[in-house]
Amino acid sequence: MPETGPSELLLAEGSLGHMPAYGGVHLSMLALIVAATAAAVAWVRRADPVQVGRVLRAVGWLLLVNSIFWTLWGFMPWAWNLEESLPLHYSDALRFLLPLVLITQARWAIAVAYFWGLTLNLQSVLTPDLNYFVWIPLEFVQYWLAHGTGVLVPVVLIWGLGYRPTWRGCGIAYAVTVGWAAIAFTGNALTGANYGYLNRAPSGPSVLDVLGPWPQYLLVEAVLIAVVWALMTLPWVLVDRRRGTPLSGPGGFVRRPAAAQDSSSISARRSGPWEDETTRR
Repeated sequence: MPETGPSELLLAEGSLGHMPAYGGVHLSMLALIVAATAAAVAWVRRADPVQVGRVLRAVGWLLLVNSIFWTLWGFMPWAWNLEESLPLHYSDALRFLLPLVLITQARWAIAVAYFWGLTLNLQSVLTPDLNYFVWIPLEFVQYWLAHGTGVLVPVVLIWGLGYRPTWRGCGIAYAVTVGWAAIAFTGNALTGANYGYLNRAPSGPSVLDVLGPWPQYLLVEAVLIAVVWALMTLPWVLVDRRRGTPLSGPGGFVRRPAAAQDSSSISARRSGPWEDETTRR
């Protein structure tokens, strides 16, 4: 009987074109995401802010290059699929949002990354729908790179760098979500695709079945997202109000402890554009 190498074992469950949820591969990736996220937060808290800034920007540029490559890959003749190749999924937008956050630390983008990464993106981590179409190793890596960093980066921003969402941050994230849904809905209407299941219900059973028929489930989803995001914002607002945490940057989308902002300002002056603008309200 021929020996099976580590790579064959890793991809064995996907050999028929699909990776089952909560199989060995899925559980391994969940463990890897948890371990990598914990290690990244610990490193960010201990390391010199200048070094942290340089590393995060470098990672951001690498993720941006990879996102461009993966988007172009989907348009290649061997990979083209109308239902998958257009960059209209929320995960497609998140692929470009995360590099923007790491390179610039734009405050509105931090807020959006927090809510998208730890809710919409988290669904793809906990209940993956990973189907292989062309080349299993590449598609496996791209799926978990996108969704894994979708968890890791927001956690690093909040629990590592000290950013806290505000009600304005929650509002801008919701507005961006509705705006992206409008873009995807229009793209679906023009192409006949169904990104995000915005234009019709899935053909098979899904969690959307418990939310009612289309378009009712879209309204229910909108209300659920608003409630969950409000609950994700409220504890930070209460803590920051008690501690007097100042706003960070223009727009009032996030707050950040003064000590962390001082360190970031020093880092910005020495190595890059992450200038902190503090406002007390």
